[in-house]
Amino acid sequence: MIKAVIFDLDGTLLYRDASVQKFIDNQYDRINKWVGHIPKGKYTSRFIELDCRGHVWKDKVYQQLVNEFNITGITWESLLQDYLEQFKNSCVPFPNLNSMLKGLKSKSIKLGIITNGKGQFQMDNIKALGIEKYFETIIVSEWEGLKKPDPQIFKKALERLNVSPNESMYVGDHPENDVKAAQKVGMKGIWKKDLQWGNVKTDFIIDDLAELPLIIERVSSIESC
Repeated sequence: MIKAVIFDLDGTLLYRDASVQKFIDNQYDRINKWVGHIPKGKYTSRFIELDCRGHVWKDKVYQQLVNEFNITGITWESLLQDYLEQFKNSCVPFPNLNSMLKGLKSKSIKLGIITNGKGQFQMDNIKALGIEKYFETIIVSEWEGLKKPDPQIFKKALERLNVSPNESMYVGDHPENDVKAAQKVGMKGIWKKDLQWGNVKTDFIIDDLAELPLIIERVSSIESC
């Protein structure tokens, strides 16, 4: 019987690619006074390239942009601060996010989040999506001193939800840090499909968050037989 579902944030609940594109378009317009000499498409595409889908922290990204494009009049520190303060205003959810969470809560399934990243930044993004109310525990790596794929961060979430691994599912887009790491502690792994990766060994694969309740129903009915 599935009693809890724990989610990754970026690339799973938060449509990060679309959010980053929206943010950097808006940032370019806000700071046009200092970057107007750079074609918008060139500035935004280079930011996205350097960001490497969130794997490079933005201090390095902005330092590189300032150097490459000879940006003057505004520092990389100011650009980074703008990112920290303004990204939450560009958060784009994946389709069916709220309806999926609402549906799971209505079935008394406990919900949690484990996300790598900066504490307040990630919490601001969760609040911006309007989904904080659905979760009984939200674990951010910076605040815990642990990060995925460390099994302890998964165990901590399970303890807070008071469920065992075999009663739980973890949903994420990263094959190693999310799916395999959760499976190693005994949870069922669900891969939120990302075309960046090839074949992923997992218990289940979803393209759309709306598929998740159906998978839970199927697993629970099999286990009750």
